[in-house]
Amino acid sequence: MSFRVRVLVLVTLVAVTAVGATAWIVLRQASQQITDSETADRAVVDQVTTEILEYGETHGTWEGVAGVVNDLGLSTGERIHVATESGIVISDTDTLQGVTARQLGTSVSLVDPRPKIALSEVQEPFAATTRSVSNYRTGVRFAACLSRRGHVVLKVDGAFGVPTFQDRGGDPAQVAMCQELAVESRQEVEFTQQRISACKAAGVTGGPLTLCLSQAFTDLISDVAPEPLRVTLGFAGEPQTPISPGPILAAAAGVALLALAGTAVLSRRVLRPIGSLTEAAGRLGRGDLTSRVAVVGSDEVAELGRSFNRMADSLQRGEERQRRLVADVAHELRTPLANLRGYLEALKDGVIEPGSELFASLHEEAVLQQRIVNDLQDLALAEAGTLAYHRTVIDLAEVLETTRAAHHAVAESAGVRLVVATPGPAQVYADPDRLRQVLGNLVTNALRATTAGGSVTLSSAVDGPAVVVRVADTGTGIAPASLPYVFDRFWRADSARGRRTGGSGLGLSIARQIVTDHGGTITVASQLGVGTTFTITLPALRA
Repeated sequence: MSFRVRVLVLVTLVAVTAVGATAWIVLRQASQQITDSETADRAVVDQVTTEILEYGETHGTWEGVAGVVNDLGLSTGERIHVATESGIVISDTDTLQGVTARQLGTSVSLVDPRPKIALSEVQEPFAATTRSVSNYRTGVRFAACLSRRGHVVLKVDGAFGVPTFQDRGGDPAQVAMCQELAVESRQEVEFTQQRISACKAAGVTGGPLTLCLSQAFTDLISDVAPEPLRVTLGFAGEPQTPISPGPILAAAAGVALLALAGTAVLSRRVLRPIGSLTEAAGRLGRGDLTSRVAVVGSDEVAELGRSFNRMADSLQRGEERQRRLVADVAHELRTPLANLRGYLEALKDGVIEPGSELFASLHEEAVLQQRIVNDLQDLALAEAGTLAYHRTVIDLAEVLETTRAAHHAVAESAGVRLVVATPGPAQVYADPDRLRQVLGNLVTNALRATTAGGSVTLSSAVDGPAVVVRVADTGTGIAPASLPYVFDRFWRADSARGRRTGGSGLGLSIARQIVTDHGGTITVASQLGVGTTFTITLPALRA
């Protein structure tokens, strides 16, 4: 399966899953909204019925309830219709607000302000029922009378669940009048006793007796208590907000199409550069090291293209270095081998006579050839990480002094002053022979570049966690354009490669690799006509 198809299948799967999940979430949220709406409607119904019920229980009459109904209609935004069970309309917000009465809705609640007597644990239920009937009848009449006169009535929980009523600071004369009007007549008291006696005459006990007395209590107070009401909310034909799956499906289809289009664009955006990379990699594999890819943008694919180009550049540079290395090795070995062959053929043909000077020249050529081979071997081992090191704790001040002593005779014969400047011990954990090899290469090069009367200075100093060694000369210096190539193989300041310059051109490459293997760095700074300074930085020995 191609990458394009796999990407398309994967993204399609993700898109379909995302769309399905989105649709499920939308439906779930819509269902939750419906539930919340129903809960809110239930809360409105509870608020309306509670406030109307509280008005009836407190005032003992439905007179004046229209104001409460109107306020509830304005606060809830609902159409409220209040009527008795027999159909007598008590109040309607449509009528109160001066609009044409609309057809009633289907949300109907019953509001019954009549109290329920609690006789479950009463030892004398007949006497308790009689007193409760009399107290409530008197109290509700008293409350209704005060309400009609604009008094504030306070309902207080009484015995057996039957409330009592009190005036809240009204006119004493009117309060006294209402108290007189609320007193039961003799006929009402006798009727109450007869009705309750009927339960006693039935001879029932326990639950049936409690049920009979509770029914008797309800019957005896029904003529004075506010009658139950039917509260209807809303109106027929009220607009609803049903959930339609059409928009959800349309949105899902739009998301799916967008995902597919994005996948096509993405696959093209990814595959076109990958195709170019594949072609360039094929050319590179066939040996075309000049193969590169065009890079546009800054995303991951563009970074991949830049990485490929860097790799190709590195391979090309490596190939060029390898060719130069072969050419340099051939050039370095051709001269001594040609000299050896020429002298040997001359000796063979009897052109020249053997002598000490001839043998010394042949020996010099053989030594130079062996030095080049040894340097190449050291460099190869060092770059492969297999060059042997025998590390120990050494003082670089002593290593510098040993190096000075080894090159003192050469410096003196060249008229160059070779000095060491070490303010104190500088200990490192390193191979002393390899470090002397590095310093020897640096000092040899410095002596070659310094004319008579100049100086070469070896110095060391501890700089925090590192030890810094410098080899500075007052020689001819190195051109700025040549500084980046100082540590390259077979590089020489003298491009003519004359025998006067000496050396194999590998010393600085070997020195850099040895310093790197010791965890350090080597750098060079130079100025034409002033001199050159090589700086070696090694980790200092910790206590």
